[in-house]
Formats: sequence, C-alpha cells, structure tokens
Amino acid sequence: MPRSDSQQPNFPAVELVLNAIANWVSRYRDAIGHVNEFGQCGPEEVSQIAKDLGVSASELRELASKGPRSADLLQKMLVALDVDPKVIAKADPLVMHDLQRLCVSCTDKKRCRHELEQGTAAAHFREFCPNAFTLDALFEEQHPKSRN
Repeated sequence: MPRSDSQQPNFPAVELVLNAIANWVSRYRDAIGHVNEFGQCGPEEVSQIAKDLGVSASELRELASKGPRSADLLQKMLVALDVDPKVIAKADPLVMHDLQRLCVSCTDKKRCRHELEQGTAAAHFREFCPNAFTLDALFEEQHPKSRN
C-alpha cells in the first residue's frame, strides 16, 4: 500500500554527499570561469535586468562574468571603515549597487586585499579604491563637519 503522507524519507548521509558534490561543481565552475548567469534568459530579459540596474546589457554581462564573489572585498572594506554594509543596503540600495558595480570592475583588487590583510585599508583606500569618492560622500552625509 502506498504511503499516505507526503513526507520524503530523510537520508542525512546522502544529502551530505550531494551537497559536497554541488559545492565542488560550483567551485569548479568559478575556477574555470564557467559562469553563465544569463544562459536561460532571452535578450529582452537581460536588457530589462540591465535597465533595472542602470547599466547596459553588455556591461551587465561583463559584470556577471567576473563571478559571484567579485564584490566580496567591498564588504570587507566597509567593515574596515566601520560601516555596516547592511545599513547602506537597506538605506539606499542603489548606492550599494553602484558600490558593488565599481568594486567588481576594480583593477586594484590585489592592493585592496593586501591593505585589508595588513589592516591599513582605512588609511589608504583613497589611493586605490574606485569607491573612495562615494564613500567619502557617505561619510560626510552621516557626519557633516560643523560650520563656524
């Protein structure tokens, strides 16, 4: 007689193995650059996504080709600057998207990573970070200088 309940049997060992395989495949695809975020999207869908984000379709494809973790240094930089990334994302998602876009396309990731590892990023970010102008504007907005 068939089971009357709709619960699937639970096999933790099988789930563990399948998750490990899925993670490996994801890391492998990232490593070889096989990231086709828009493979299942038609040109109209890609154009609409790009429009929603305020970039061209070709720029969107270029940004997506950098991989899913290409803006991770932004989060670390914000923390180094004593800024909560979640607060910016919630208060002004468009600013956060712009910060992420610039971080993804940054050509100084090696220096950024080094400065973050050394604990000197907050002192030197203006020298290399494409987001320095925006970050300074945010800081000024949050803590305006008193005028005499």
